[in-house]
Amino acid sequence: MSTFAIIPHLSPPGMNLLSGEYECKLDPKGRLVLPAKVKASLPQETGNQLVLVRGFEPCLVLYPSSSWRVIHDKVMALDEFNEEYRQFQRNFFRGMTEVELDTIGRFMLPRTMLRYAGIEKEAIIVGLGNRCEIWDPERYDAFLIKDQKSFSQLAQKFLSTDMPLGGSAAA
Repeated sequence: MSTFAIIPHLSPPGMNLLSGEYECKLDPKGRLVLPAKVKASLPQETGNQLVLVRGFEPCLVLYPSSSWRVIHDKVMALDEFNEEYRQFQRNFFRGMTEVELDTIGRFMLPRTMLRYAGIEKEAIIVGLGNRCEIWDPERYDAFLIKDQKSFSQLAQKFLSTDMPLGGSAAA
């Protein structure tokens, strides 16, 4: 008999999931147009307000403000008197910026963020459920799994109905 782990859902109920992969170009001022399908999937309560942070990999991560609040609250709940937690908070919030979509769906990418992600003129936006990653195309390609067998093994590990989520058999 199999058991399944419950994964907390970070997206507010009823929110469309952000999905897809989109090639985009930055304008000369460093603005990026959010693809129409991504914009249409943003929760209404978010309006034109988004939060941009550095990713753990060399990319940028764009959150609807409602999804960001869930993560923000988790990080802020860490004990500020614990040195390790403070160090994590400092680095996690480093460079975090609120961005606003203009009337045609553009938003400004700060120069420091562009340098961090190595983005110059072109970008790939990847929808990942509660967030989008913004990558330099070459860096994105370097982080993708090239070997289909390895990808298949990860799919089995994380999605197989014969095993609980996380990949270890139940006792």
